Order: sequence, then structure tokens, then C-alpha cells
Amino acid sequence: MGLLLFGISIGSMSGILSSAPLVRRFGTKTVIRNGLGLLTLGMVVLAFGTGSEFAPLVLAGFMMFGAGIGSAEVAINLEGAEVEQLTQAPVLVELHGFFSAGTLLGALLGIGLTTMDIAVMPSLLGVVVISIPALIWALRGIEPGMGKTGEGSADVQATEREDAVRGDPEEKPVWKDPRLWMIAVILLSFALAEGSATDWLALLMVDGFDLPESSGALVFAGFAATMTIGRFGGRALLMKFGRVAVLRGGAILAMVGVSAVIFADSPVLAGISVTLWGFGVSLGFPVAIAAASDSGPDSVARVSLVATAGYVAFLVGPPLLGFLGEHFGLRSAMIVVLAVLTVAAVLASATGPRAADAAESSG
Repeated sequence: MGLLLFGISIGSMSGILSSAPLVRRFGTKTVIRNGLGLLTLGMVVLAFGTGSEFAPLVLAGFMMFGAGIGSAEVAINLEGAEVEQLTQAPVLVELHGFFSAGTLLGALLGIGLTTMDIAVMPSLLGVVVISIPALIWALRGIEPGMGKTGEGSADVQATEREDAVRGDPEEKPVWKDPRLWMIAVILLSFALAEGSATDWLALLMVDGFDLPESSGALVFAGFAATMTIGRFGGRALLMKFGRVAVLRGGAILAMVGVSAVIFADSPVLAGISVTLWGFGVSLGFPVAIAAASDSGPDSVARVSLVATAGYVAFLVGPPLLGFLGEHFGLRSAMIVVLAVLTVAAVLASATGPRAADAAESSG
């Protein structure tokens, strides 16, 4: 099963690494549409693979699913960052709020289908049938050409306007920008904290606190619900306190929650503290993406670099924590999460306004 699931990692990394070049050539809408199409096709292949118990077909389905979701997610974040710059409103947090809501809905749906003893194949095919019309409807709302480079493109025009204002266009590659790398580390930290809870929290509560499996699932559902609430309420927090305070405060809040899970003896206290963990990390990913987008020229390259760091943390972090958990216990493995959240809190100031923007605003 581990080898089969590795197909998602292979597919996801190929999709993540290819997404930005494809966006530059074809625009975000095309990449989102094709990525979601590949994701949906992967679910169909996966369904028939599980129904026939043919492992190579299951592996192919996982790889297609991973490649589709990897390319589509990066392109969706690029689209959201572009909309955020155009509207000057923190829409990315709400975009990720729908992601969390979908995660929660999917978990509840999966529990329901399992309880009714419905097989995997009809379950996946049913999800595909429901998803296709919703995706077709949603894609109609995305304008073509966003993120596409070339004469007259929105990205080039935005860069030209910014260069005209600054009078000193940035010529060095984005990977030489130390501030962008700090934002990438922040996003990696929050992504690892989120991904570790998604993959291990339920098992941690069962093995670490001797709770029944149903209670472990409920604790994770509480985490997902808190993430959703935090993201949908994030706009008000960002407009009142700004990115730096929200990220630093979120990291500290999550550190309190993770510390209780690691060191507390009471399962009730640990379960309640999970809500602090969820609320604290809820805004990390979308706020870091937004900060990368307006950190300088060439927003596509900047968001791609930072998003890649985040998705690497999602893919590599949880297996690493599983390895540590096997040797030292899952609760002790979460000390890594505590450490990276500390780093995020220290580096949070990197997400503030650029010096040029601050000077222009004050002037």
C-alpha cells in the first residue's frame, strides 16, 4: 500500500514542477482545467483498478490523480494571488477555506460510505459524477489568459507598471531574493504543521492517549473544522492586524496546541488543544502565497517557488514524521512540528510590505 501511495507523491511532484512553465505558456485557466481533468480521470482509473484488484492500474490512477492535483493547485493559487492583487482584498484565505471545507466534507462522506459498507469503486465513481458538473460550472468564472506571459499579457503589464513606479526594475532571478526564501520557509513550516495533523493526528490520539478510533476521528474532524473556520474568518483578521501579526500570532497559537498534544497527559486537554493547532496554522499557507505574489516582479515565478516548498513539505514531511514516530512515538515526533513553527514565528516579518511599497504608501 505504501508503494502504491508513493504514486501520488511521484505524480504530485511532476505536476507541481511543471505547473508554472505551463501557466506561463497557456495561462492559469487552461492549466486548472487540464489538471482537474487529469485528476478526475485518475479517480476513474483508480476506481476500476480497485474494483479489478489490479495493482498497476491503481498505481497509474494514483499517479494521474497526483499530477492533476499538483498542477491544478499551483495554478489555482497563482490565479487567487492574481485576483488578490487586482482586488486588493485577502481572497486567498477564503479560497483555502473552501479547500478545508472540502477536506471536511470528504472525510464525513468517506465515513458515511464506509459505514454503509459501499465498495470503493462505486464510491469513487459517484464522487466523479458529482464533481464534473460542479467543475464545469466553476471553470466558467475564470478569465482566460491570467498568468500567461507574452506581449500584452496581464502579468507583463503588471510588471511594467510596477517597474515604472519603482524606476529600478529588479533584474536578478527570483531565487536570489533572500526575502522570498524566508517566505518559502514560513510556508514550508505551516504546510508541515498542517500536513502532519492531516496524516497523523487521528492515529496519534489513538496510540498516544489510548482513545478509541472513533474518538481519534472526531478529534481530527475538530481540527479540520477549526481550519475551515479560521480561513473563512481570516479576511477580518488580516485587514485589522496585517500579515505579520496574523502569521506570528498563528504560529504561537499553534505552538501552544502542539505542545499540549506532546506533553499533556490528559486526552481531554490534548483534544481541546488541537483546536488551537488548527486555528493557528489555518492562515499560514494562503497568507504566505499572497506575500510571495507581491514580494516583487514576476509573481508567477515567486508563487511557484514558494508553493513548491509548501507542497514538498506536504509530501515529504508526514512520511518523515511517521519514520520518527515508529522509533520514538508519534507524540515525540511532533517536536519537529513545534520546531518549524518556532522558525515561522521568527521569520514572520518577511511577509510584511516591501520597503519600496511602504515608502510609496507613506509618501
